[in-house]
Amino acid sequence: MSLRLEMLQVARLATKSLGESSELVESFVRSKQNGDGGFADRDGKSDLYYTTFAIDALTALQVELPVEPLRAYLESFGTGDNLDFVHLCCLARNWSAIEKNHDCIDTLLARIDSDYRTADGGYNQSTKAATGSAYGSFLAYGAYADHGFMPPNLDGMKASLDALLDKNEGAWANDTDLPIINVPATAAAVTLYRNIRQPIPEKTPGWILSNLHAQGGFCPFPGAPMPDLLSTAVGLHCLDGLQVPLTNIQDACLDFIDSLWTADGGFHGTWDDEMLDIEYTYYGLLALGHLSL
Repeated sequence: MSLRLEMLQVARLATKSLGESSELVESFVRSKQNGDGGFADRDGKSDLYYTTFAIDALTALQVELPVEPLRAYLESFGTGDNLDFVHLCCLARNWSAIEKNHDCIDTLLARIDSDYRTADGGYNQSTKAATGSAYGSFLAYGAYADHGFMPPNLDGMKASLDALLDKNEGAWANDTDLPIINVPATAAAVTLYRNIRQPIPEKTPGWILSNLHAQGGFCPFPGAPMPDLLSTAVGLHCLDGLQVPLTNIQDACLDFIDSLWTADGGFHGTWDDEMLDIEYTYYGLLALGHLSL
């Protein structure tokens, strides 16, 4: 199963918690679609990254996708010649929701490997990086898996991730430039390890849980001043993937998510985030889905 479908299976359960409010979420997401078929970033401009979350949010809500406008928007990028790594991966992911193995996919995957594969076997957002990042490997693996393929040299990718692991804590940093262990990087690494059937440190679940804020939600790293919705969603996804019961933290996390919800149908990313966007709205659905299990 692709990483995208694995998360969507759970995000679909969010409607149990939302009930009739699911229609508000759908309305919010659809309101962010621009005339070119893409979905808006925080500045109102169409962006492949935000379009990814819009597609997945609508899919999770089990409503119809605006397929033809989306197709026109994706086709405008051709084979992604002018895209950076993140947007290349998003273009591949978005096509997987519209049309598997579109004509451009082989070219997209070839570019991801030729331009962003690092010497240590991983992937990095930068073409100049010597070592891979957890985020880079997660995106690259997803771009392949969404179309039913596996990246070449999985052993190399694992070796790159191994180098980012703090064995004493059972947690991962995102890259070697800033070797600070954090929840999003750990969740990405754990998801990849599970999918390539590699053992995960016994300390990992406890370390994830140690980042739970007293008022619910997960902080991105130890000592962070407040929790955020991204870390909460991927932290819950990580724990659920490791078959850790969520019962003891369910109420606190639901309270935290509820504190970020608005009647406009979107979610804020943190308590001090004044804007609503599609990315955090999708993470709200993913978190609610896990807490609905």
